[in-house]
Amino acid sequence: MDKKALRQAYKQKRKQLSADQIIAIETSILEQLQAINFDTALYFHVFLPIKKQLEINTYPIIDYLKRLDKKIIISRSNFDDFSLEHFIYDNNTQIALNAYGIPEPVTGTPIAVNKIDVVLVPLLISDRENYRVGYGKGFYDRFLADCRQDIQTIGINYFAPIDKITDRDAYDIALDRVIYPK
Repeated sequence: MDKKALRQAYKQKRKQLSADQIIAIETSILEQLQAINFDTALYFHVFLPIKKQLEINTYPIIDYLKRLDKKIIISRSNFDDFSLEHFIYDNNTQIALNAYGIPEPVTGTPIAVNKIDVVLVPLLISDRENYRVGYGKGFYDRFLADCRQDIQTIGINYFAPIDKITDRDAYDIALDRVIYPK
């Protein structure tokens, strides 16, 4: 399937998940993340979930990483050039929904992209080669292209990968791994 069809299909599949299914999936994803050795990583970019898009709740992941004394990085979207600005997320950070319903920092300490060690990447679906389909604006493709070569990229998803995204292009970046319920 192509990206447009996949976006439509997997947004609909998300809507069909029950509350119990969502809890089980989010628990499975957290447990899988907890099994990864992150000893050498300090800065973790974590997306804040967009509720209206029914994204995976990342707040338990953030709490877990904070217990490990990891630094959490979150982003603010620039819809003029589809880029992301990155900020430390701590107890002093104020969050507000932007015009698109995306929770973003209103305040915070900016951080350079080259500081980030691990990126948790939102997605609608991925394929077996760890290419992803997002919402189609390219925010994360641009962001990941600016990251260090040794960064760890981890997609988290409600669904198992499909065989192949048929219309991948030169801007698409394969993730190091994708975590989904087993």
